[in-house]
Amino acid sequence: MVSDTSAYTLRPVSELDYYDTRSVLLPIAIPPLEAWNFIMEDPQPMMRVAFRIRDAIASRFGVKRIGGFSGAKRDAVRAGDRIDFFLVEHEAPGLLVLTERDRHLEVMICISSVERSLTITSSVVIHNMFGRAYMSVVGPIHKLLVRNDLKRLVRKLERLGPAT
Repeated sequence: MVSDTSAYTLRPVSELDYYDTRSVLLPIAIPPLEAWNFIMEDPQPMMRVAFRIRDAIASRFGVKRIGGFSGAKRDAVRAGDRIDFFLVEHEAPGLLVLTERDRHLEVMICISSVERSLTITSSVVIHNMFGRAYMSVVGPIHKLLVRNDLKRLVRKLERLGPAT
């Protein structure tokens, strides 16, 4: 695990097979776990379909089904806990690091916040041809999903109004 001052990645960026980072200025400051809860309480419809397709195809190649996101709210997590299929690798004020590793690839999602700025950084290391084929499809879709998740998060927080 590699860290700069605000995000963790699996390896230095130059050694990653996939890297994406997206930031947004939120109407109010919230910690990373709260951002995760808001985003995953009602996953995008496209995400549900994507996970069904992913599981149907991947299971034929011996990859475990992950089923998508439960929407279950977590009030606290610590390293070693699971949030759906992700392992909580690290948790600290302003930082939530989630990983999933299998024989095809390693995935790390780092959610970081500094005041009202929230960043989601995704890094992937591919181990074989199946992982490469998988990421050739998932990579571009992942960027769209994260971008849309961040937009939806801003709208949800705007509807909630200022913190009291």
